[in-house]
Amino acid sequence: MTSPRKPLAPRTAMPEQSPEVRIHNFEEVPLGYTPEQAQAEAARCMQCRKPACVEGCPVQVDIPAFLALIKQGQFVEAARKIKETNCLPAVCGRVCPQESQCEGRCIFVKRGQPLAVGALERFAADYEREHGQVDVPEIAPPTGRRIAVIGAGPSGLTVAGDLIRLGHEVTVFEAFHQPGGVLVYGIPEFRLPKRIVEAEVEYLRRLGVQFAMNHVVGRVVSVDELLTHEGFDAVFIGVGAGLPQGLNIPGENLGGICFANEYLTRVNLMKAYAFPAYDTPVARGGRVAVIGGGNVAMDAARTARRLEAESVDVVYRRSREEMPARAEEIHHAEQEGIHFRFLCAPVEYLGDAKGMVCGIRCQEMELGEPDASGRRRPQPKPDSFFTIDVDQVIVAVGAGANPLLTRQTGDLQLNKWGYIITSETGATSRPGVWAGGDIVTGSATVIQAMGAGKIAARDIHRWLARRSESTDGAPVETLES
Repeated sequence: MTSPRKPLAPRTAMPEQSPEVRIHNFEEVPLGYTPEQAQAEAARCMQCRKPACVEGCPVQVDIPAFLALIKQGQFVEAARKIKETNCLPAVCGRVCPQESQCEGRCIFVKRGQPLAVGALERFAADYEREHGQVDVPEIAPPTGRRIAVIGAGPSGLTVAGDLIRLGHEVTVFEAFHQPGGVLVYGIPEFRLPKRIVEAEVEYLRRLGVQFAMNHVVGRVVSVDELLTHEGFDAVFIGVGAGLPQGLNIPGENLGGICFANEYLTRVNLMKAYAFPAYDTPVARGGRVAVIGGGNVAMDAARTARRLEAESVDVVYRRSREEMPARAEEIHHAEQEGIHFRFLCAPVEYLGDAKGMVCGIRCQEMELGEPDASGRRRPQPKPDSFFTIDVDQVIVAVGAGANPLLTRQTGDLQLNKWGYIITSETGATSRPGVWAGGDIVTGSATVIQAMGAGKIAARDIHRWLARRSESTDGAPVETLES
């Protein structure tokens, strides 16, 4: 007779600000675990012999190992275990789509709720930082090689963190005045506080990474000049995909219509939410519509709600099941009073006598067969038009490849959408130049960009090692050493 299966301990919920309170502030929504809560959650891990969770992590964090350390109360050691492969743990613990990656592979998905890997990663990183125990790991001896990283976003920061530890000199060139890329200009304060990004960047500075801010590569300096005149041995391009895309429907030039890129940059990086304490005003609408169904759309809608919009409608042409946004972000938006209009596609913006947007003419949609994305394709219903009254529209339907840098770089092969073509290791058609993140894949997640950066860093190091061996025959450190 077999013994009954032991009941699975419930997943430890992370405390959060209540919706009624948080819609009036830009403070972080999840409040974090206490040490006791973290240990209770980590204790649920079964320490699988073949941990599928690690396979689901693009940066290959040893998840069972750091969970075991948390269970034992060794919180600082847990953070350092994560940092062996992930230089941005406090960021990843907050914004990674764990439900489709590490947590989605957890064995407990079949029996109940998976381990809260993201929440525990955040806890460990926060504990180390808040207790002043952030340590700098051992750095390999200097190799004499210099790498230029273009873009201080997730992929660029990952490349910098990996290569600096291997003894290479790394300089990150960033167009904005603050490092972080999408982490600072795209993700709102209530999801990812800027102080968290600043702390992660400061860790990289302590490792020895240099940052050159307000440098628009393609204008101030070119990739060719970095390689031929500035003395860099290799270049990594991680500039993201920041060219706004519209719907190409009538009325797009009306006042009151903006792209989510600019809206979120003003509010997040330039702190327009605190105007006039910070002198960066941003348009505030009473009746706001956000077009799109991804994380950027959720960020824009939840930001507008905090900027005291009377109503916020998310207009999305597919159903809820097809939304690319994280389930947690959709849930939080619903809690905060955001209204969703599914199977609804804008066909025209309507303006008033002053040239300001006053409405959106929409058409009802129905779902057909799956398209290339695997989601069912929306098809318009005949004679099903209606109007939404608005005074502000925020367009969040994706972004394209900005051609500023790519057009200035010779021998760089692009696809028909203007994204950089690379090998599986991130190498471009130009010798000595690698690329990764959204400028290669189009809009994706932070952790996918980091994964691409890690792969590229490994290949850059191998390439530099081969060059060193061909000149002096001396061995160099490896990523595994």
